[in-house]
Amino acid sequence: MTTNSLKTALLLGLLSAVLLVGGQAIAGRNGLYVGLALAALMNCASYFFSDKIALSMYSAQLVSETENPQVYHRVAPIVRGLAQRMGLPMPKLYVIEEPSPNAFATGRNPQHASVAFTTGILQLMNDNELEGVVAHELGHVLHRDILISSVAATLAAAITMLARMAFWFGPRGDDDERGGNAWSGLLMMILAPFAAMLIQLAISRSREYDADAASAKYVGSPYPLINGLQHLENWSQRIPMEATPSTAHLFIIKPLVGGGISRLFSTHPSTEERIRRLRHMQLAAA
Repeated sequence: MTTNSLKTALLLGLLSAVLLVGGQAIAGRNGLYVGLALAALMNCASYFFSDKIALSMYSAQLVSETENPQVYHRVAPIVRGLAQRMGLPMPKLYVIEEPSPNAFATGRNPQHASVAFTTGILQLMNDNELEGVVAHELGHVLHRDILISSVAATLAAAITMLARMAFWFGPRGDDDERGGNAWSGLLMMILAPFAAMLIQLAISRSREYDADAASAKYVGSPYPLINGLQHLENWSQRIPMEATPSTAHLFIIKPLVGGGISRLFSTHPSTEERIRRLRHMQLAAA
């Protein structure tokens, strides 16, 4: 079993345990059974359909010669050329109607990979910069870490949803029981998103550095991605993207830029550090 496969199995097991414990805490034995059923359902959905779930969250539209042909004729040659250089199958392409510039890759393996672009990134970047971004996303596909990211996004969202349902639709009894249920529901609302963030922390920040390095290697220079990251950093702050916390780690740059304690839970290293490392690669190669 590969390291990423082991991480995925551990991730599924840990989040299943949260569902089981949470269900029992909320509704006793019946809640445990519900948690067990949800765990089985979510494990299956996360493995086989996590990419489709992530894409549907942003109403991503398929890009092909017949669907969104203008986008296809610009993006497909870039993606196809890089995929051939990396020895990867051609991924499916999607576009998201969103002015904030961003992109992400998803899927359970290279044979079922998809790359999505916002309309903002297509408008902002020239083809050279876009190639750097595409190579980064295909780097995630090449390193097979897109499954971990997709599974984490799906299950983190499921835990948060369960916590909210527990608060509003938990069992009711006498006053003491109602009070206890309210506190348990409130606790779940606090702890579940926290648990989701901790799970996202299990997705190593080094994966972004590795994907950046893949971009520099297969494009032949780090500067297309450096320029792309600089544009992304500037424009994502001017035009913030309304992304769900459970999927923020999928994107090439964090959709909502935060400070303070939120930085502790970010799965993205700082853009400044990523650019510094890319420039160091160029100096080392000189």
